[in-house]
Amino acid sequence: MRNEDYDRELLAAVTLICAAIALGASLLDPSSPAIAKSVASAQSSERVEQLAPVRVVGAPFVLNTNPRER
Repeated sequence: MRNEDYDRELLAAVTLICAAIALGASLLDPSSPAIAKSVASAQSSERVEQLAPVRVVGAPFVLNTNPRER
């Protein structure tokens, strides 16, 4: 067989290898949703106590949905 006949097999092999690498990285990621949810709930009470009140100065932001009307 010629090398041109192995295009699909090469694509399938590269896809499977990349998927395996992505799966492995997602399993080792500490910011995955399940882990992040438990860590965020533990840290949320600490952050609320540390926040200081904020004073907003100026006009409130209004999204410009029509650029011709300024």
